Amino acid sequence: MTIGNNKDAAFGFRPVGSLIGQNNMQTNEYFIADDEPSAMYQGDPVIQQASNTGFIDIGTTGSTTGLGVLSGVLIDSSPSTKKPTFQNFYERTNITSGKIRAFVYDNPFMKFEVQGDSGTNSDVTDRHEVADYVNMGGTVGNGISAAELDMSDLAATDGTLKILGFSTDPDNSDLGKEHLNYIVMFQEHQLNVVL
Repeated sequence: MTIGNNKDAAFGFRPVGSLIGQNNMQTNEYFIADDEPSAMYQGDPVIQQASNTGFIDIGTTGSTTGLGVLSGVLIDSSPSTKKPTFQNFYERTNITSGKIRAFVYDNPFMKFEVQGDSGTNSDVTDRHEVADYVNMGGTVGNGISAAELDMSDLAATDGTLKILGFSTDPDNSDLGKEHLNYIVMFQEHQLNVVL
């Protein structure tokens, strides 16, 4: 446990295991529409694109069902280099050939570590509560998401994520303080709507 405050350093969602006992961190391939305007960062929750089934989009605060968490992106032919380019984020890209492939942790039983946002202190009673996520976005510099668990949204029902427990990260495990890292899973998931 930390002495003092938990470190305020959001990192989106990190896969940490599965409820079914296997630590299979497999991703599956999806596609991002050419010239998609929404940026997506490693650790961002993603959803099925509402206007064009078959593509993914960044999840939004209060999204009802998630598809999973973005791991990285492969652009078959980068507009600048004309070569395949792998990166851990997506920015608006207008390709002339090939596809934009997104690799997503989409197992509905996968567990993730995520930081709680500012303003609400953590408590042992947070376990088994549900909440949504906030602070979508990130930085191109490191390509990492800024998504956090919305601590002001804790409830017994009606939340995208279910809190399973607390992280043992020595910088963010001080229960009773804000910015605690939680272990969560998708309560509302497109591949397993009824849990």
